[in-house]
Amino acid sequence: MPLSEYEQRVLEQMERQLTSDDPKLVSTLRGGRSSLRRWLLTGFGALVGLGMLVVGTAASIPVVGILGFVLMFVLVVLAFTPPRRSGPVGTVQPDGGVRRPAPGQKGKGKGRGFLERLEERWERRRDEGR
Repeated sequence: MPLSEYEQRVLEQMERQLTSDDPKLVSTLRGGRSSLRRWLLTGFGALVGLGMLVVGTAASIPVVGILGFVLMFVLVVLAFTPPRRSGPVGTVQPDGGVRRPAPGQKGKGKGRGFLERLEERWERRRDEGR
């Protein structure tokens, strides 16, 4: 049974509200399909690597065993590392609003050192407390 126009408008409004309230949750939920595919591909590849390791060991061919181990190890590490994001979605403000980064600010902070960024955050937090 299809939704009425009113229900579709309400659903779209709820989706926009959720997107503005919690962009991290939305990005997590949208990544579900690709993460399942990622798990399946890395799991299958790790099984292939395990098979190569067993065959290389049983046939006394060390190169095949080593390649199987390396393949299995790399794919297991790949499976457990989170996928890289293209950039920040937004910053949640203290009042609950979301501030989107300006187009030129996407790579902001990449050239600075870790300590400089920590120092800047510390100063910002100290100023907000006043």
